[in-house]
Amino acid sequence: MMMRPMRVGLAMALLMTITVLTTIATAQQQEDQQPPPPMLPVEEVGMCSRTFFSALVQLIPCRAAVAPFSPIPPTESCCAAVVTLGRPCLCLLANGPPLSGIDRSMALQLPQRCFANFPPCDVIN
Repeated sequence: MMMRPMRVGLAMALLMTITVLTTIATAQQQEDQQPPPPMLPVEEVGMCSRTFFSALVQLIPCRAAVAPFSPIPPTESCCAAVVTLGRPCLCLLANGPPLSGIDRSMALQLPQRCFANFPPCDVIN
């Protein structure tokens, strides 16, 4: 009887891994196929040394907190990623292509919810 919960746990872990990898692959395809986003002021992206894709990977710990209709608050590891990336990289993500399974408005609230000390991003449509 112990095997069934273990199988369910392994299946859930596998499903979460597939979901994250699919999101990353989708983001990479969208990044490759989309025209470049509108130009942001230099102060918005000038200090972000990451690409859209690498910044997205850094925020994987935040996935549960930014899923549509999620009541889950950001975790400590999510908030650490938000602070580490900083405003320029978060603004780069906020102005990137839409991502499946990510509520952009919830993602834009991460700095406030994580008590990061920087102003919100200006979103260019």
